[in-house]
Amino acid sequence: MDLRQMEVVVAVAEEGGFTAAAQRLHVVQSAVSSTVRALERELGTTLFDRTTHRVSLTPAGEAFVPAARATLRAAEQARSAVDVVQGRLRGRVTVGTMQGVWADLHLPLAALRAEHPEVSVRLRQAAVTDIRQALREGTVDLAVVALDRQQQRGLFTRLLSHEEMVLVSAPERALGGSGGSGGEGTVTLAEAARLPLVDFTPGWAIRLSVDRAFRAAAVEREPTFEVNDIVAASELVRHDLGVCVLPGSIANRFPDLRTHRFDRHAPSWKVMVVRPRGEAPPAVAALLRHMT
Repeated sequence: MDLRQMEVVVAVAEEGGFTAAAQRLHVVQSAVSSTVRALERELGTTLFDRTTHRVSLTPAGEAFVPAARATLRAAEQARSAVDVVQGRLRGRVTVGTMQGVWADLHLPLAALRAEHPEVSVRLRQAAVTDIRQALREGTVDLAVVALDRQQQRGLFTRLLSHEEMVLVSAPERALGGSGGSGGEGTVTLAEAARLPLVDFTPGWAIRLSVDRAFRAAAVEREPTFEVNDIVAASELVRHDLGVCVLPGSIANRFPDLRTHRFDRHAPSWKVMVVRPRGEAPPAVAALLRHMT
């Protein structure tokens, strides 16, 4: 058994198929298939259930993949330790992030690139619940996300920003206390709940924060639209099909829309950098320095 075999199996498991794994590894599919078969013969068991439409892990595969990931991480750390002694830094950092946050990463990523051009970065955009699971599985090295207190358990966290959310509406939609087009007025959660709401799908950090605020205020609401894309939400608002609760920094990216502050009980938005506890690998530590 060697590291390349482990890398191939992990790629098939993460990509969900042999063709996608071959594309990720830049090899032909037959090479991926033969590598997996050879390892399965060596182990005396199958790692994948193969059907016409999908590939899934067997119980043996479920046990093998986490151990293979840990071994690959250990090998990468060993190479990095030697690189540091030699005055160079290589490797790959996988960063998990959410929509609306990734754009803020361009400055630290540019600084890392300038300082260590041999370090590659893979950005993985997903819902916050999926990123939390990826951190636990080790498929993400660090993440820039909004987590509540319970989701932070077992992770090293550092706060990057903290702000209140606002209600965003079309310019022509007038609400109580609103200013002119593009201006800022105030609104209550109860008033917002009576409007057609554009909301995000469950599992999104924005949705979790908004749900928590409405529950704390004992206000019930029913979304009119559920979307999984911030631009799609802004288009629905722009055409006055509904209003949407967004972090102020994200709302500012749509200056043609009208913003309304909540008079009280505003949902809060805390963005933090998080990673598993323990010593960070050199490449991860280098990126963290530029982030914080």
